[in-house]
Amino acid sequence: MNQFPEGFLWGGATAANQLEGGWKEGGKGPSVSDVAKFTDPKSMKELLDVHGLTDITDEDIKEAMATDDEVYYPKRHGIDFYHHYKEDIKLLAGMGFKVYRMSIAWSRIFPRGDELEPNEEGLKFYDAVFDECLKYNMQPLVTMSHYEPPLAIATEYNGWYNRKVIDFFVHYVDVITKRYASKVKYWLTFNEVDSIIRHPFMTGGLIESRFKKEEFEEVEYQAMHHQFVASALAVKITHENIPDAKVGCMLTKLTYYPYSCKPEDVLEERERMRSIYCYSDTQVFGEYPKYLLTKYKNKGWHIKMTDEDLKIMKAYPVDFISFSYYSSSCVAHDNNGLEMTTGNTVTAIKNPYIPSSDWGWQIDPIGLRISLIDLADRYRKPLFVVENGLGAKDVVEEDGSIHDDYRIDYLKSHIIQMWHAIHDDGVDLMGYTTWAPIDLISNSTNQMSKRYGFIYVDVDDYGHGTYQRSKKKSYDWYKEVIETNGASILKDE
Repeated sequence: MNQFPEGFLWGGATAANQLEGGWKEGGKGPSVSDVAKFTDPKSMKELLDVHGLTDITDEDIKEAMATDDEVYYPKRHGIDFYHHYKEDIKLLAGMGFKVYRMSIAWSRIFPRGDELEPNEEGLKFYDAVFDECLKYNMQPLVTMSHYEPPLAIATEYNGWYNRKVIDFFVHYVDVITKRYASKVKYWLTFNEVDSIIRHPFMTGGLIESRFKKEEFEEVEYQAMHHQFVASALAVKITHENIPDAKVGCMLTKLTYYPYSCKPEDVLEERERMRSIYCYSDTQVFGEYPKYLLTKYKNKGWHIKMTDEDLKIMKAYPVDFISFSYYSSSCVAHDNNGLEMTTGNTVTAIKNPYIPSSDWGWQIDPIGLRISLIDLADRYRKPLFVVENGLGAKDVVEEDGSIHDDYRIDYLKSHIIQMWHAIHDDGVDLMGYTTWAPIDLISNSTNQMSKRYGFIYVDVDDYGHGTYQRSKKKSYDWYKEVIETNGASILKDE
């Protein structure tokens, strides 16, 4: 009988800024996510404006902080996990989750990010959440920073461009790893660490309008260097505070194909993949790849890094590589006249051979297998798929049922390809957490109508609804997959 390896970690993944709510409760301070405004893209052209969907100015922040509005700032309410966590964790456990990937809101522990003493009420909240998980034998996999630096880090320190933020983050990591040493064994440092280049405010607290346009790309890479040092120090501190802990990096796995076999298109694909792998290369090998240093030199950039920085990065690489995978895309040396489409915070050329979701993300299960092979061959360390899922508009029938067969088909096809990567290709895969097992606010557009979950939450794009939870058809399907360790969908493989 075909099954996944014994001990495979099945589960689901969420982020505090997209589901937690309670943005002013329990002593929490505002984060960069609390000033992110709702958008409702009506066309592919609007969806392609990834930068426009995520860029924030000082004026935007001032406008946001002048109001307590939660309709047009929906991440302030999320799905109110802050008050529903016991119910939600019970529902997740009902599917047999072995692991639950979640994040800690930095500003719930340190409201401004720069305090010396943590917020005890915030610490107690996560104590309660972790205790609830462990009650069901569900291991927390915790992301330390997932798209929500405290707002003061952005407004008063210029985000991760400021070297002082390393010390603030290290203090935060020391506090949470000591506090939860007996409760959390799996940690990730920065969610999609590479994304600071695509949405610098959300990831790095960088307000682009404060910098000269021609210098901003260098600013992003300087901020990235500070995150690399902070990530290495987080590995060091976590291992000191929790000797048996495993600490991973987290990469946006953007998988590209050359649009044609023209050598120029193949070279473009290689260069694009290097632009993704340079972040995990640095965290896994503990040093900058030569091609990235060459880029700095050729652009005339002077990224400030000390000898001590480089020693720290080399001494404390990550234990495993985790990544998000939703779709693949094509690239060409010249994309004039080629149809463009969207992906996970990127735009790229549409692949004519594979279908697309309602939001333009192309559906490519084999691309996940290709990604696993690439990462396994490159790093020779354990891998963990920590985000994979289909955003779709669900229809609630008159009897309350939701027949999301499209979600089942998407997940089934991707899980099968994961199994082939393990069984046929020898990939060392620790586990799999689907993105958003319970509906939550989508990331870049801040919509509720783009739903991923096995669990439906009755709230719309404008925060209206009962917030009641109900199971979709996919809930029982995923429960059976976990119960059988994948055998229920691997019968014909």
